[in-house]
Amino acid sequence: MASRLNPYIQYNGDARAAMEFYQGVFGGELSTNTFKEFGAGHGPEDDDLLMHAQLETPSGFTLMASDTPQGMPYNPGENISISLSGDGDELRGYYEKLSADGGKVTMPLEKQMWGDEFGMVADKFGINWMVNVAAG
Repeated sequence: MASRLNPYIQYNGDARAAMEFYQGVFGGELSTNTFKEFGAGHGPEDDDLLMHAQLETPSGFTLMASDTPQGMPYNPGENISISLSGDGDELRGYYEKLSADGGKVTMPLEKQMWGDEFGMVADKFGINWMVNVAAG
């Protein structure tokens, strides 16, 4: 799998509606997972919210999104990150470089419940990055 860079948008309870809208605009296959499916909600109000949505379009676009679970801040204007996903050491190196020289690790790069390694970092310019290293 080649490494990919995509936008990742955070919503305040309307990620499903937004992603279905974008699917209508761009076409393609939409996959979704709720917080309940992963056992990761912060309360019952999160059960049907999207923990992860991914739209793969016929034109090669990939758009990712999630809802903000209760107890986590939703800050319009700060609700978009850049997602890097793919295989191995290349992505681990990007994670390390993005967190260096004034960057801030917001989630350590470690194995997650879906089997991949995942971590988040804000670079020294305040840009949020999400890194997902595919398992195996």
